[in-house]
Amino acid sequence: MHFSTPLLEARLLRRYQRFLADVETADGRVITAHCPNTGSMQGCKEPGSRVWLSPASNPARKLAWTWELVETAPGVLVGVHTGRSNPLVREAIELGRVPELKGYDAIRPEVKYGEGSRIDFLLQGPGRPDCYVEVKNVTAAVEGRIGYFPDAVTTRGARHLREMSAMVVAGHRAVLVFCVQREDVDAVRPADHIDPDYGRALRAALAAGVEVLALGARMDLRGIEMVRRLGVELPSRPG
Repeated sequence: MHFSTPLLEARLLRRYQRFLADVETADGRVITAHCPNTGSMQGCKEPGSRVWLSPASNPARKLAWTWELVETAPGVLVGVHTGRSNPLVREAIELGRVPELKGYDAIRPEVKYGEGSRIDFLLQGPGRPDCYVEVKNVTAAVEGRIGYFPDAVTTRGARHLREMSAMVVAGHRAVLVFCVQREDVDAVRPADHIDPDYGRALRAALAAGVEVLALGARMDLRGIEMVRRLGVELPSRPG
């Protein structure tokens, strides 16, 4: 995925009200940008950090800029735009970079299923069970090149895992894909210290036959590609 226009560099002043970020450009302008990430953004919202913004494609939009990247350490870029994760994973599937998801003829986005939910992608092909693919974006602060999900309590995420488990019981495949938009991560773990219920739900889903993959990015100011396979680690079950 390549950015369609050059990004604007700035310094982060503050992120607030979930969807807003004030930044200062090199020429001293203060801009309020759209923050396309509803999570806690743990480790990604330090004031003074270098950030990069993309211009809105709709000139009538209230906020003319969208926050795309942040530098969390010298040379370490993190993609904060959660809306990029599904297109990035779809691109990786279509380019054959996810061997487990090769061989399907159709990729259908946002298909209704479960308890009134929508699966990110439904993969279908003749003679194969339907494959339900859920994508989760990972940006949380890392420790020792380990990324964590979620960065805030997510009852919705746990519900998705139950719904995917039900699809497996019904004879289909279900695959959870962690999309890690940062290069300083080699493995992903459930954030049991943030949301132990999600950690328990993930372990139960694995036991039910849900498959879990993690993809890592190669990224620069021109674009982001999911080109690395990361490990998925499950430490001892939380109490």
